[in-house]
Amino acid sequence: MYLSKEAKAEIFAKHGGAATNTGSTEAQVALFTTRIAHLTGHLKKNKKDFSTQLSLQKLVGKRRGLLAYLFHKDIARYRAIIKALELRDIIK
Repeated sequence: MYLSKEAKAEIFAKHGGAATNTGSTEAQVALFTTRIAHLTGHLKKNKKDFSTQLSLQKLVGKRRGLLAYLFHKDIARYRAIIKALELRDIIK
């Protein structure tokens, strides 16, 4: 994968609380956001890469599902991760 172990550990430490806390919802959303940004950059250069486009759509759906879970579970954590990652508030 394009991210090294150190880069992933940094993402998990920043958003998950600890470098080993890879399962927290915030850490997963942060990792998905990084992957989405990478794939979006790739698709800007390669407009006809439809398999990557499908992967991007699946990742966006997974991230949206995790954000919906977090919204219903703990609204304060949801607002914090939205603000930290500078995402739009799409869940109403």
